[in-house]
Amino acid sequence: MMCTMNPPARRLDRTLLVILIAIAALIVIALIIVFTRGGPTALDPATPEGVVQGYSTAVIDGDHDAAFEYLAPELREECAGFDPVYTENMRVVLIEVTEHGDSADVRVSLVTSYEGGLFGSSSSETQETFELVTSGGEWAISTVPWALAICPGSAGF
Repeated sequence: MMCTMNPPARRLDRTLLVILIAIAALIVIALIIVFTRGGPTALDPATPEGVVQGYSTAVIDGDHDAAFEYLAPELREECAGFDPVYTENMRVVLIEVTEHGDSADVRVSLVTSYEGGLFGSSSSETQETFELVTSGGEWAISTVPWALAICPGSAGF
């Protein structure tokens, strides 16, 4: 009597094929999610956190003229020129907003990633505070964390 092993082998082939298709589908779905997430949600530019987001984005993008517009009039008057700011691989994360009537503090985390190094890539993180005041009914930055200060003397230490 001769036994054939074909039916169980075909069932195993079909099971393996279904598993491989499911894995491929999960990979495609993950890639779609990663590449279509987009950037951060834009905050209301009339709020202290929206002003800080706009300023930080402009500085990181290297648009000092746009960043300058977010500064309080006193800082604009004192600004004799723009300092170079190292923002490569920097991320700004909102932590907390505290409003005090005509002033506000916006605490952020500044995270900078570094490539290479003896033990591979690394990052540093500091928590800093932007100070804002109302100027002409709009929020404006009166003190900038040193890492994002584009004008000499605008950084709060």
